[in-house]
Amino acid sequence: MGEKKIRNSFIEGPIPPEKIADSIAAHRHKTGIGGHAIFLGQVRNDLIDGKEVQAIDFTTYREMAEQKIAEIREDIFAKHELVCMHIYHSLGIVPAGALCFFVFTSSKHRKPAQKACEELVERFKAEVPVWGKELFTDASYQWKELKG
Repeated sequence: MGEKKIRNSFIEGPIPPEKIADSIAAHRHKTGIGGHAIFLGQVRNDLIDGKEVQAIDFTTYREMAEQKIAEIREDIFAKHELVCMHIYHSLGIVPAGALCFFVFTSSKHRKPAQKACEELVERFKAEVPVWGKELFTDASYQWKELKG
């Protein structure tokens, strides 16, 4: 199918709510769309071994990650009847309570958008090389398993 189009799927720091609102608003002129599905991932302030997570520092091997995202996009577009798909993940430090992952799928009917969104989130988590270092309030840290 030729060379995959590589997009910039990463945002430095938290994903601003305005990015989500702007993405939704940009679709108002696409009148063939009947359903959207959105997944928003947020950093939790988990308590691990008595230590509270204050932020996650996300990192990736960007070239490899963007290539894998392009493959996943292509697979999901081929499998589901989508009009569009957007994927954004944070890099760098994201504080607890802030958004770090945004997936937005659109289709003529709701079910393809919903199924594609769920599959996209699961595949991203399982296949894309993104790592997170949990930063604790006591200045210690640990690497986080990002699967699931």
